[in-house]
Amino acid sequence: MPIMRLWHGRLPREKGDAYERFLIERAVPDYSSVDDLLKLYFTRRDEENETHFLLVTIWDSWESIKKFAGENPELAKYYPEDDDFLLEKEKYVQHYEIFYEK
Repeated sequence: MPIMRLWHGRLPREKGDAYERFLIERAVPDYSSVDDLLKLYFTRRDEENETHFLLVTIWDSWESIKKFAGENPELAKYYPEDDDFLLEKEKYVQHYEIFYEK
């Protein structure tokens, strides 16, 4: 059964474009290095003063998530550069089993 992994981050709006580029250049290759990644959606929502990013990834198994995130897949994975962008580093991600898809 595939598993959806959700990560959320928020940052000052003026850093949104730079963070989007960073995600494409740094995070996409990292996620894509795991063969069992099925889908990758990086989404963005701009508000008045903040920008929110929701990263939605679909994996084929818990083992594939562990290949990416480590032995405790509930913990969010961060890059050193995230300190320059994010207002806070949420400790946990969310996982959902996908039981139906059309």
